[in-house]
Amino acid sequence: MTATFPELRGRVVLVTGAASGIGAGIAEAFRDQGATVVGADLSFEGTDAASGKVHLDVSDRASVDRAFAAVEESFGAVEVAVNAAGTSTMAYAIDTTEAEWDRNLDVNAKGSLFVAQRAARAMQASGTAGRIILIASQAAKNGYRGMSAYVASKHAVLGLTRTLAIELAPDGILVNAICPGIIETPMKHRERHEGAQVRGVTAADIEAEDRSQVPLGRTGTTADVAGVALFLASDLASYLTGQGLNVTGGMTMH
Repeated sequence: MTATFPELRGRVVLVTGAASGIGAGIAEAFRDQGATVVGADLSFEGTDAASGKVHLDVSDRASVDRAFAAVEESFGAVEVAVNAAGTSTMAYAIDTTEAEWDRNLDVNAKGSLFVAQRAARAMQASGTAGRIILIASQAAKNGYRGMSAYVASKHAVLGLTRTLAIELAPDGILVNAICPGIIETPMKHRERHEGAQVRGVTAADIEAEDRSQVPLGRTGTTADVAGVALFLASDLASYLTGQGLNVTGGMTMH
């Protein structure tokens, strides 16, 4: 049974990375709650927020500004901003290129900063005690072979979350991160194949390894993550800020 959050009905929500995976799942979950949702993604075209989709490159501050402005013009101030846009590359640390490092940090870390900055400024200007939700990863709390740039970028997201939470608390703006574990998305499927090449195993080997590490015995779904996003945006989470909530089936517990 899906929980309902009546307070989310009509709330203006911007979700980045909304074309697929976790971002798409979160956008759908907020729509199901009756929120006014605009999905933003690098693959979307145009800036007509009334269509429910806008183009956004989170690593480009001007693109972030345009997306938020489009939402504000159509619906008013963003009350909930969810940054789910992300990328990853697979390589051992000693083989990681500068381009791979920069790409992970630009999208995952700098992108989170740009989205959070723009959301916070808009909330401050409108007097909105809003919610900023950043999608980190259990990689923000652990190290994983073959993913050094990604791991570093997600550690940065969690550190940013905690700092923003302190700085924005006087405005009543709550900032939290979700730290998903192994979630079945197109990105995860790509990582298994690319990781298999790096490690000299098969994608099926990695998939079996993934499942073996989860105490609950299964990998996660986008709905598992989306439910936590709804909770963080709801009144139930009104005394919760600066947290990195694990959605890992018990794989990460700290």
